[in-house]
Amino acid sequence: MSNAVDQAGQGDAKALMNVIIAARNEEAYIGACLEALLGQSDAAGPVETILAANACTDRTVEVASAYSSRFDARGWTLTIIDVPEPGKVNALNAADQLATGQALVFLDADVRLDPDLLAQLRKVLCVDKPLYATGRLQVAPARTWVTRRYARFWVELPFVKGGTVGAGLFAVNRAGRERWGAFPTIISDDTFVRLQFGPDERVEVPARYHWPMIEGFRNLVRVRRRQDDGVREIHRLYPEIIEHEAKAPVSRGDLLRLLVKMPVSFAVYALVHVAVRLKRSNAGWDRGR
Repeated sequence: MSNAVDQAGQGDAKALMNVIIAARNEEAYIGACLEALLGQSDAAGPVETILAANACTDRTVEVASAYSSRFDARGWTLTIIDVPEPGKVNALNAADQLATGQALVFLDADVRLDPDLLAQLRKVLCVDKPLYATGRLQVAPARTWVTRRYARFWVELPFVKGGTVGAGLFAVNRAGRERWGAFPTIISDDTFVRLQFGPDERVEVPARYHWPMIEGFRNLVRVRRRQDDGVREIHRLYPEIIEHEAKAPVSRGDLLRLLVKMPVSFAVYALVHVAVRLKRSNAGWDRGR
């Protein structure tokens, strides 16, 4: 980044950053997510985390509440709100209305951040022009054979290797947040936000975040189908932002290269692809677990 961005980031070291987490029945994951937040470097500056627990029927709120004193001890804030109506969009909007930070980080509850990630996002986003930022996506080690093979192929696809994927973690500055109003009731909130910004307004910082891919063939098919439905929905409802996509296309040459490099992973990915297209759905947001 330029010296101007570096100086802006250093000059805004005391500006509040909000981390917004929409969580539903995440008791098995929220602890590790909050531990990773508490493990961020001091350069992250002041942080308020807003956890919107929507229609939880497990111990998500109880597990998260146990971390409040540790956030307080660091001089940070953990705000937990109960959103009775189910739906990720409801939770995002409820938390977003409380956020007053100059940088807004939207984080999935099952994602873990490397220690320097918030600091690097702060440095990039503390500028006046609208920006979108994310970290370097690292797929977490999978438990099942099929997901390991699928993930190995997926991370080699051009649009993933091109960076700024934003699955599970995306951030905007306050100027960027003005690009849209409330989160609309759609499937793919992350795609909707990313496409508010052109390629030259999207930044990937070097620090990684660890994103778990869904486990098992049937779950991969269900989640992939939901993702495809979400993209089609955005094309239908918001055609004006599609020009910002700029994803690298998957050419026949790319597919041939990957087939030769990893034939088994290619076969697994192709089987999921075919299974998705055998039946379309109108499913809403679904973690797949």
